[in-house]
Amino acid sequence: LLESDDSPDAAYHNVRASQDDDMRPRLRTRTSIPFDQPIQLIQRSTSRMRREPSISLWRTIHVIVSTSWTNLLLFALPFAMISYYCEWSATATFTLNFLVMIPLAGLLGFATEQISVRAGDTLGGLLNASFGNATELILSIAALNKGLLNVVQASLLGSILSNLLFVLGFCFFFGGLKFREQKFSVQGAQTQGSLLALSVLSLLVPAAFVSVFEDKADPTEGLIGLSEATSAILLLTYVCSLVFQLKTHAYMFEDEKADDDEEEEAEVGLWAAIVLLLLVTVVVALCAEMLVDALETTARTWHLSETFIGLILLPIVGNAAEHFTAVTMARKDKMNIALGVAIGSSIQIALFVCPLLVLVGAAIGQHLTLFFHAFQTALLFISVLIVNYIIVDGSSNWLEGVMLLNSYAIIAVAFFYYPDQLAN
Repeated sequence: LLESDDSPDAAYHNVRASQDDDMRPRLRTRTSIPFDQPIQLIQRSTSRMRREPSISLWRTIHVIVSTSWTNLLLFALPFAMISYYCEWSATATFTLNFLVMIPLAGLLGFATEQISVRAGDTLGGLLNASFGNATELILSIAALNKGLLNVVQASLLGSILSNLLFVLGFCFFFGGLKFREQKFSVQGAQTQGSLLALSVLSLLVPAAFVSVFEDKADPTEGLIGLSEATSAILLLTYVCSLVFQLKTHAYMFEDEKADDDEEEEAEVGLWAAIVLLLLVTVVVALCAEMLVDALETTARTWHLSETFIGLILLPIVGNAAEHFTAVTMARKDKMNIALGVAIGSSIQIALFVCPLLVLVGAAIGQHLTLFFHAFQTALLFISVLIVNYIIVDGSSNWLEGVMLLNSYAIIAVAFFYYPDQLAN
């Protein structure tokens, strides 16, 4: 206004006119964003569906067979079965079945990854954990029908501890060796940690209930009723958690991807991946049973206690394929899938498999309870506490993996010296 030769009023109107001209294109640009964004979001969300071509059967078989050179070890599968049913040496049976587990673990991880590409990380990890625990559920029901209550409890506790500390520790360690720091959903990790805490509560309450009696009365009848009522509540909680993860809050358990990231394309169809996961799980269950029988024979020759075999060795060897899948996902920086396999499997055992076995036992006259010895319950409580402390920040590194593995090593040493008389 001071430098203009015009009158103050004319200069003022000229400046206002120039400002209005500058603002008009900006206003037009800003008002166009809300109309363009929904179209872009719809196009981005449907682009994957349009790009997925129909995959032929022979193409699917070729992709599955050529996933890894370790598939050549599948030729050892007939010899592994022959060695078991023809009663070869326990060492030969163990070695052959262990070799077969390597390609089966790779196929299991491939099927899980393909399902996660099509259906999401949450559903992929959940299906992997569910199929892996289905075989354990069947074997536990068979043992429960024979009245082997202590064996069932030991296998359940051993599976929870191995998944929480051993598998998750290897995921963090090997993933941390390749990546400096790995991220996963903080909200999803906190939800899983809360479910783990609830599972520990369901075991602490029966232990505290029994300790109140102090040999003054028989707590068996009350303990059975408490276990059955608690099991029904846990099953309801697990169903609610599935609705939470898969429906209402599914975004909390998925990997966050930037807009410019290339979307991974599936190599096989969704149903082909599900069928592959089912078939591989069945074969893994057969090989795991033969592997476990050979391991028990070998371990007894080494004079190992039954408690150590049931709580430490059998969960590691029997779930080797599932463990390898979680580590493979961690090496690919797919930590939400890895956590879904490791922690999700522990949650499924604690909130679904164990309560279901209690109710099945009540139906067939074998009253399995949620009462574990104080030593076992204390170890589970400490393990869940350590895991919650580690995953609460939504990131992991190799040192945290070392801490989990060392925690499992300490527990393994404790069970090595734990006498079988106290376990029974």
